[in-house]
Amino acid sequence: MAFEKKMSHGETSTPGSVHLPAPTGWPIILAFGFTLLFAGLLTSMALSVLGAVLTVAGCVGWFLQVLPHEQHETVPVVAEDMKVVTEHPEVARIEIAHELHRARLPIEVYPISAGIKGGLAGSVAMAASACLYGLISHGSIWYPINLLAAVVYADPMNVTTAQMEAFNIALLLVASVLHLVTSLLMGVLYGAMLPMFPRRPILLGGFIAPIMWTGLLYATLGIINPLMYARIDWRWFIASQIAFGVAAGLVVVRQQRVTTFQFLPFAARMGLEVPGMMDEKDKVE
Repeated sequence: MAFEKKMSHGETSTPGSVHLPAPTGWPIILAFGFTLLFAGLLTSMALSVLGAVLTVAGCVGWFLQVLPHEQHETVPVVAEDMKVVTEHPEVARIEIAHELHRARLPIEVYPISAGIKGGLAGSVAMAASACLYGLISHGSIWYPINLLAAVVYADPMNVTTAQMEAFNIALLLVASVLHLVTSLLMGVLYGAMLPMFPRRPILLGGFIAPIMWTGLLYATLGIINPLMYARIDWRWFIASQIAFGVAAGLVVVRQQRVTTFQFLPFAARMGLEVPGMMDEKDKVE
């Protein structure tokens, strides 16, 4: 035919078709033969013999298919009229969807200020409970304060009860700082944790969490503060922890929640000025 294109070694190619290497199963037989050949070294000689036979057969069959000339087959090609079209005449910008898709809980959280307020309220409740314990058990509000600041003693185990009941301005300052910092940290933690417990947050944050926290301290306080561990009344301790949890929880849950930024792109959360994430500025005429 006049439109036939002459190929090497007498092969021809017609329009609407393409020559491809002919399919063959000899490579699989060769690979299987190699596998049996080496597997027989660990099992039996018969398996190696079978692998050698398959290896030779695979090599001979594959070589005959590509030598002296590689075998081909003609595959018809159907031409399609492809047109590249788009519905967007301009470059698409990132759109921030306001709908909630695959939300990660909690969707709303309390601001840090709520945790700080809760921590301050809890610190007052816990301090009142501790001072009440000091008055009832030792007749002095300074006993629990000095007990908290006992870490400053060089030899805390040799401190007498009379010294623990006496007023000491240095220990008062140390105890105040320790109590305030710890209460603020726990308040912020309550603010972050309470939105994760939509049901009975006061029960979980005011009772269950203090009991778990007391159990952890009971197991480790002997190493952290031996004096406090030896002199502490654990019934009053857990009561003061519950007072903190209830007071902090009540203050935190009354604060206004804010929506998390989990649905915004990373650039928007970082405050970067990226096209498509902000209102277009008026163009200067």
